Amino acid sequence: MRIATSTISESVLAQLQKLSTQQAKMQTQVSTGQKLSQPEDNPAAFGRVIAYDTESRQLTQFQSNATRALEVSQATYSGLQNIKTISDRAGEIATLGAGTSSSDSNNAYAQEVNQLIEQAVQLGNAKLGNDYLYSGTSVATAPFTATRDNVVGSPTYGEITGVTYNGNLAQANIKLSELSGISAGSSGATNTGIGDFINNLVALRNALTSGSSATVSTVQTTLEGSENVLVNSLSEQGAVQLRIQVSQSQQSNRATDLQKLVSNETDADMATSVTQLSQTSTAYQAALASASKILQTSLLDYLK
Repeated sequence: MRIATSTISESVLAQLQKLSTQQAKMQTQVSTGQKLSQPEDNPAAFGRVIAYDTESRQLTQFQSNATRALEVSQATYSGLQNIKTISDRAGEIATLGAGTSSSDSNNAYAQEVNQLIEQAVQLGNAKLGNDYLYSGTSVATAPFTATRDNVVGSPTYGEITGVTYNGNLAQANIKLSELSGISAGSSGATNTGIGDFINNLVALRNALTSGSSATVSTVQTTLEGSENVLVNSLSEQGAVQLRIQVSQSQQSNRATDLQKLVSNETDADMATSVTQLSQTSTAYQAALASASKILQTSLLDYLK
């Protein structure tokens, strides 16, 4: 049976093209260290890598969310802790004022409480970046507006006479995963409780100024209620931070797992790749040599 010269030539050229493609592929693997460069290299593996990459991008966003949530919680906790320090001192002064004290002592305590009020308002209007911490989701609004004595000539001129809360009771929910989120900031009850605490400080200052130990005792009770709100809020923030840190640990572990999965799919075994490149190159050179002989054979050689 005779074989057409054109058929032989086409077959030889096809084989050379196949070997050339394999050689180029192996050269790319050796030079880049990657065994996947095109979807056709391994469609199934390429699809898995795309899925891993999508999850990795989502995880990066969740990690960023967790970092922000922790910053908010830590700043909130720090502010509440400072307010709690003011509450502790106010409680001490209330105890002293409820006892037998001289008018001069009460006035001195009243002046100290007046400074505590100023500090509390400043802490209540604290910010993290451009966001107010204790305004709920109304982060662009200062949570507490202080009303001051504006009667010129009054001995209490310029002193804070009360505060009002301007924020809302909502809490922002920060996504830590596709299925879970966390409210890192303070609750509406905490925020309004800070306002109540400041107003209780005003009441304490006024009671000390009036010299009424009975009124001081009454205010002392309300201050204890405010302190309970602060203590509970601090406890809540501690729990929030623990949740965030656990989530960050899980996110970190998953990110490491994803890197390993992608590496398994894409990284070439260099020893194997170099060996395969050598084998492919040898086969390609041998095929070139054979092709040159076959293609030089004329039609007359097949007719003999």
